[in-house]
Amino acid sequence: MNIFPAIDLYQGCVVRLFQGDYKQMTVYSREPVKTALEFKALGASYLHLVDLEGAKGGETPNIDKVADIVCRTSMFIEIGGGIRTMETVKKYFNIGVDRVILGTAAVTNEDFLKEAVEAYGEKIAVGVDCRDDMVAIKGWTEDSGLTCDQMCQRMEAIGVRTLICTDISRDGAMRGANRALYKELSLKYDMNIVASGGVSSIEDVKELAALSLYGVIIGKAYYTGAIDIREAIEVAK
Repeated sequence: MNIFPAIDLYQGCVVRLFQGDYKQMTVYSREPVKTALEFKALGASYLHLVDLEGAKGGETPNIDKVADIVCRTSMFIEIGGGIRTMETVKKYFNIGVDRVILGTAAVTNEDFLKEAVEAYGEKIAVGVDCRDDMVAIKGWTEDSGLTCDQMCQRMEAIGVRTLICTDISRDGAMRGANRALYKELSLKYDMNIVASGGVSSIEDVKELAALSLYGVIIGKAYYTGAIDIREAIEVAK
């Protein structure tokens, strides 16, 4: 299982939200490149980036910061947040990002999703962000009307290879990962499943690794000192 340390970007800073609430934001660093290099120094090979401003508005206000991270590290970098056109997808690939994550657009514009998957294959992932079993979109501010299961079925049928599934109720809450959800997904779907939201202890990492998931995203637990990234990488092996 791969460990994806997370950097959420807002106005050029490294931040974390509580359950997707922009009014409950904590700034952890004003130097995202330095944070990325710290993850690399701890042995991380993968990095999960989210442009929180992009998630709300569909723009790429932090793309220069992302480009700096790509240039300064040799890590596998994926990014999500507001990627709703092929032009934006191409922008990120042109600066060297390895994988692009579609969220809102995967729900609201299936033709765009199919075009992106056809053009870039496994370099396109989809974020399935669930609250009370319903998929949320537009920076978790709206209900899509789709259940998590309906969304996953649709993605598999289209040919998406990687799903990043977030339990919003646990995101940033340090309550532990929803292991039952990830077990169900890993057994039911033939896709790479990445767990996100609530991972708050090494025990979480151990139990998720036992499910043979493709990856796990670690955010707030690192920033608060609850999880040592180097230890998490060893456990995930």
